[in-house]
Amino acid sequence: MRLLETKWKNEKWWVSQYNYAAEVTKDIDFPNKIKLHDATLRDGEQTPGVILRKDEKIEIARKLDEAGVHRIEAGMPAVSEEDRQAIEEIKKLNLKSEIFSFARAKNEDILIAKECGVDGVIIEVPVGKPKLELQFQWEIERVIEASVKSIEYAKSLGLYTVFFPYDTTRADEADLEKLLKAVTIHTKPDSVGLVDTMGCANPRTMAYLTKLMKKYSGGLPVEVHTHNDFGMAVASSIESVIAGAEVIHGCFNGIGERTGNAALEEVVAALLLLYGVDIGIDFDKMIEACKTIEELTGINMQNNKPITGKNNYVRESGIGVDMLFKEPLAMFATHPSLFGSQAKMVLGKKSGATSIEMKLKELNLDMDKESQEQLVKNVKELGTNKKALVTDEEFLEMVKKYN
Repeated sequence: MRLLETKWKNEKWWVSQYNYAAEVTKDIDFPNKIKLHDATLRDGEQTPGVILRKDEKIEIARKLDEAGVHRIEAGMPAVSEEDRQAIEEIKKLNLKSEIFSFARAKNEDILIAKECGVDGVIIEVPVGKPKLELQFQWEIERVIEASVKSIEYAKSLGLYTVFFPYDTTRADEADLEKLLKAVTIHTKPDSVGLVDTMGCANPRTMAYLTKLMKKYSGGLPVEVHTHNDFGMAVASSIESVIAGAEVIHGCFNGIGERTGNAALEEVVAALLLLYGVDIGIDFDKMIEACKTIEELTGINMQNNKPITGKNNYVRESGIGVDMLFKEPLAMFATHPSLFGSQAKMVLGKKSGATSIEMKLKELNLDMDKESQEQLVKNVKELGTNKKALVTDEEFLEMVKKYN
C-alpha cells in the first residue's frame, strides 16, 4: 500500500480538496497494508440464479489475479465435487493471489479444504442473537466449543485460519466478548471476521466494532465483510479499515445474496481517489474482471452503477455539453479513460443548441442557424413525446426536412 503524493487533482481526476483537509484527516489512520479479499466465487455465486461452472470460475480467478487482487475465495469445496475440482484447479494455476476456501466449523469441511491445497480457510460460526435464538437454538457455549475445536484443527493442518463469526453486527456484546476471548485463550486464529451479514450496521458502528473486536481478541487482525442492504457496504468497509481492519471482503460488481456484498471496484476507487491510498490494484484489469463477471454470471449492471456503469459519462443535458470532450474534468470527477470509458453526448428532451451543433459536426452535416434553432425544438419535442432519447437515425430524418 502506498499514499499518493498527488491526491485530489491530476490529469485523471479532480475530486474534492476538502477530502484532505487537516480537520477531515486528523482521525484517519490506515493500516500499513490493506488486502482485498474477493468472494465472487463463493458469496457472489450465492446470488439467486447464479451458477458458475468450473471453467468459468477458473477464468474469473485468472482475471482477479491479473488485476492484483490479494486473496481469492475460490469457493466452498463441501458444496459439490465440481466446486472442489474448481478450487483445486485454481490453486494449481500458481497465481500471485492467495487462494482461500470457505468452511463450516466441521473437521470434514476443513480437511477437504486442506486437500484442495488452499493457502487458508475461512471458518464460519453463527454469533448473531437472531441466528442463535431463532434459527439454531444454540447457547454461546456451544458456539465456543465448535469454534475452538475447528480452529485448532485448521491450525494443525497448517492453514491460515480466518475465524468468521457471522451476523456479528447483531451479536450480543457479552456473547461476542466470551467467544473472542475464548478462541484467543484456547487456540488462536490468524484473524477474525467482522461480518455484517444482514447489512444492518452503519459505518460508524462498523468502526466501533472493529476496535471492539481487536480489543476482545487481543489485537488479532480484523477482516471486514459487509452486505449492502442499506446501501452502505462500501462506506462501512472503508470506515472499518480506517478503524484498523486489514482485509476487505467483497465481490466485484457488488453481487451476492439479497442486495449484494461491498462492490470491490468501488472500494478500490474510493480508497485511491478519495483517500489517496493505493492498494496495488490495476484499474484496467479490474474493469476487465468486472466485465467478465458480468458476462459469466448473467447479472447486468445498472447503467448508472458507480465505476462501471455504461452511462456514467453520457450526457443529455445541453448545459456545458461541449466540455465533455474539451475538458472532461469540468463535467466529471474522473476522466472517462480512468475506467476504460468514453464521454458521449446523446440527444433528447434536455438537449440545447450546442448539443445540436455538436451532433451535426459529428455527422459531417451543415445547417444554417435558423434551421438549427428549429431542430432543437424538434428534438426536444420528439424526446418528450417518446419519453426516450432521440436516435441518430431519427435525427437524420429530421435534418432531411431542412435540406
